[in-house]
Amino acid sequence: MEAVPVGEDGAVPEAEPVRTAVALTGDDGCIAEARQVAVRFLARVQAEHGLPVSERAMDLTRLVVSELVTNALKYAPGPVLMELRIVGDLVEVSVWDGQPVLPVARAADPGRVGQHGLEIVMAVAQSFEVVREPVGKRITVRIALPDDPGGSITGRTPL
Repeated sequence: MEAVPVGEDGAVPEAEPVRTAVALTGDDGCIAEARQVAVRFLARVQAEHGLPVSERAMDLTRLVVSELVTNALKYAPGPVLMELRIVGDLVEVSVWDGQPVLPVARAADPGRVGQHGLEIVMAVAQSFEVVREPVGKRITVRIALPDDPGGSITGRTPL
C-alpha cells in the first residue's frame, strides 16, 4: 500500500488543480495566442490526464476565449489575464480585465451588426458569472468537456 501525504492539520491535501494562465498585453496576435493556449491546454488535459475532451468542447472553448478576450481588450485599459482550469468534467475559462463596468447582454435585434458575442457565450456555456474585483472584473464561463448523449449543443437538458 502507498503512503498518502498528510498535512500538518491531519488533512489529506487535494490534488493540484489542472490549470494554466496567461497574461495578454493587447499586442497584435494576442487573441489568436489566447485561442492557442486554450487548445494546447485541452489537448494536454486529454493526453496527460485522460479526461475526455469532445471536438464540440474544443470548438466552444476556442469561441468563448476569443469572444471574452476580444471584449476585454476592446473595452478595458491595460492587460488581460486568462485562466483555464478543469473543474470536474468542465473547463472553466476566466478572463480578468481592469474595467469595473460589468457587461450587459443586449436585447435581440436581427438588424444589429456585431455585438452579439456576450449572447453567444451565454448560450453555449454551462454557467456564466461576472464578478467585480477590487480592480476590474472577472468573467467566468464553464463548458462541458464530454459530448452530451442527450444531444443538446450546450450539454444542458433542453427546456
